[in-house]
Amino acid sequence: MNYLSYKTVSVNKEHANKKWYIIDAEGQILGRLASQVAMILRGKRKACYTPHSDCGDNVIIINAEKVILTGNKMTDKYYVRYTGYPGGQRIRTVGEQLKRKPTFVIEHAVRGMLPKTKLGDAIIKNLYVYEGTEHNHQAQQPEELKINTIKHNK
Repeated sequence: MNYLSYKTVSVNKEHANKKWYIIDAEGQILGRLASQVAMILRGKRKACYTPHSDCGDNVIIINAEKVILTGNKMTDKYYVRYTGYPGGQRIRTVGEQLKRKPTFVIEHAVRGMLPKTKLGDAIIKNLYVYEGTEHNHQAQQPEELKINTIKHNK
């Protein structure tokens, strides 16, 4: 099918030219990192962006445990979940969550910036978050992407 004959190009999942990017989260601010990653996953940086399809790229994030939060968010920000039983509300601070499962913090932040629909569920599957520097996606030959040139050290 020749897409050049149409006036408006509407790219679907099969015709999207997906790339693989790797991002180092060390020293990055969580919210700024998550918003940039959400734009890449959604495909808004591409000229062929189509709002109703998964045309974004795949993103690998390494060093998830070294992400930073500004202010007092490490102790004042909470993740609340409910087990479904009476008295089953469980609360963790970001600091506790970073010690237990640091990948959750980044996945949760990025997921909150994607659509709350089936499309958002499909897009979040293109995100791969790892604690250390090792990942198992060398076969895809990801290219390194610098999100913020300024790294914050605390």
